[in-house]
Amino acid sequence: MGLPLLGQTGRPLVFPGKRSMLVHNDFPEDLEAPTESLDSFLTPVERFFVRQHLPRPRVDVGQWRLSVEGMVSRPLTLTLDELLKLPQHKLPATLECAGNGRGYFRPSIPGLQWTKGAVGTAEWGGVRVAELLQRAGMDGKALYASFDGADVGAGQTPDFVRSVPMRKCLDADTMIALTMNGKPLPEIHGAPARLIVPGWDGASWVKWVTRVTVAAEADKGFYFATAYKYPKLPVAPGGAARPEDMEVIEAMPVKSMFTSPGGGTAANPARMRMGRVPLAGFAWGGENRIARVEVSTDGGARWLDATLGKEDFRFAWRQWRMEWTPPGAGYFTLCVRATDSAGRTQPIEAAWNPSGYLWNSIERIAAVVEG
Repeated sequence: MGLPLLGQTGRPLVFPGKRSMLVHNDFPEDLEAPTESLDSFLTPVERFFVRQHLPRPRVDVGQWRLSVEGMVSRPLTLTLDELLKLPQHKLPATLECAGNGRGYFRPSIPGLQWTKGAVGTAEWGGVRVAELLQRAGMDGKALYASFDGADVGAGQTPDFVRSVPMRKCLDADTMIALTMNGKPLPEIHGAPARLIVPGWDGASWVKWVTRVTVAAEADKGFYFATAYKYPKLPVAPGGAARPEDMEVIEAMPVKSMFTSPGGGTAANPARMRMGRVPLAGFAWGGENRIARVEVSTDGGARWLDATLGKEDFRFAWRQWRMEWTPPGAGYFTLCVRATDSAGRTQPIEAAWNPSGYLWNSIERIAAVVEG
């Protein structure tokens, strides 16, 4: 039984297995987690964000098959039971929509106005893509594998197909996931099988996968050839980029956020009492580990290192904590920034781009301390 959620219209909505989410769309489902609910290293499924491009398909698991075809010498057609009998791999990895934070860009950009909650971390379990390609006898000249799911568009809406370069397909942590946090993958998250491309944007993580096509070139459909691209050269806010100056998004940038306090703007600041105030959140770096998180309680004049959580995985976010004793009552600007193992640090302001992707500005929280 689903629990009621509050939609933008104020009417109750029901999504099985979800609770207390922010609803951007109810069909297809686009659900965002309230930041303050992201308080554990592994995000519970009930709090995990959802991004659907096309209506969710109804998959009969008994009839479902995964095919591996194209530039292979031994094409495969596998049932779920057959996949489960293959060697299984587990990996904690953070999944983030490329548009997470779009609502913060100025000038504003059309599209889902995600704030901070289109991100989550789960332990994914399944079969390595490299294992499947090896079993299928992949041609060594293949440069891409394209992944198609059971979801289909209505009318003229194109099919959702994404291509992944072979160098990433052969990474030992790229997999076809069958489980999420130790349980069978939920339908809303792509059951019975979804692609996991750790460190890369969420659009690459194709759900309800039914076909893997090994090829010499990338798919030419809309969702790869046109969508989810980012300018190679900086674009002035409100400007445009030429199609030839766009490239496919792959690894995500370094980023951090507050989960406690969960939010606060100049118009509606977070409120707290005098005394010791716990500050906490997460930081992640795409394909890189998090090396450092710094917090400022005076608008960026001074920075102090936060304490990092014990969970330290290449593709998963890292929890950070700090205890702050305000010097007195009043208004404060709290900031957080992360640095990853490649030396990348968050910018003061994320680069504006026409699609509103990859927002990773240093986060600033307005807070009022009451005596």
